[in-house]
Amino acid sequence: MSDKRDDSEKGEIPEIEEEKPILFQFNDELQEFQELQFEEDLELYELLDSDFVLLFVDPKRYRVWVWHGNNVTTRMKFIAAKIAPKIRDEYGISYKITAVDEGDETMAFKIMAGLEEEIDYETIQEGPSYEGTEEDLELLDSLSREKILLLLEKVGLPEGFERKMVIVKNKIFGYKEYERDYMGTSIKEKQLFPLENEIEDGNYLAKGYIPRMLLSFNNVILTELLKEKDGKAKIIQESEIEEKNISNSEKKEKAIR
Repeated sequence: MSDKRDDSEKGEIPEIEEEKPILFQFNDELQEFQELQFEEDLELYELLDSDFVLLFVDPKRYRVWVWHGNNVTTRMKFIAAKIAPKIRDEYGISYKITAVDEGDETMAFKIMAGLEEEIDYETIQEGPSYEGTEEDLELLDSLSREKILLLLEKVGLPEGFERKMVIVKNKIFGYKEYERDYMGTSIKEKQLFPLENEIEDGNYLAKGYIPRMLLSFNNVILTELLKEKDGKAKIIQESEIEEKNISNSEKKEKAIR
């Protein structure tokens, strides 16, 4: 039995086969990115050059990295930022575009380029537990949500509906799409966020919502709550309905008397 099937039987999100980053170099004369072919045994950090603007499509982290060498001009950065979404859209519009400057690279970029080693947070450790920094743990959480976003991107949405909530295992997330300005270019971002308010224990009805489940090997991977774009929807606790029904009954009895 495959690992993918084993993961699904445990109720986990199936692992997507890992793909290697795809590299593009910005051509200032043509004002476009051109894909670079390089030997497999060559580390990505060896291709970083202060005179280049490089774009990395990073399927593992669902990111598009735009790396600026120290010697590139502001004009090159601007044009690269403007056309980067076109490259991103070829691989997945849920990928986030992140710009990094030489000497100020993020930890995630360094791991992708081979400058730093990745820590496997999911491995069970012997001895003291890992006390990760807040930045490390936020990165781990971000990657998990991006994996969910990629799955949502693949399944798409029925025409006329919008996604409002996503339930993964025992966690519920809100879902939002918004426009973000990136160096003069408008980019649509998609975000999963935990609900801010604590929800009281009890039974709830999703009035006006349509639940949709993603199944794999007879296991529910995630559940979405969809709403018609022009429709109204509300999460209602059953006890509220019961109280309302009792109140209406009492009013009717008084009216009869």
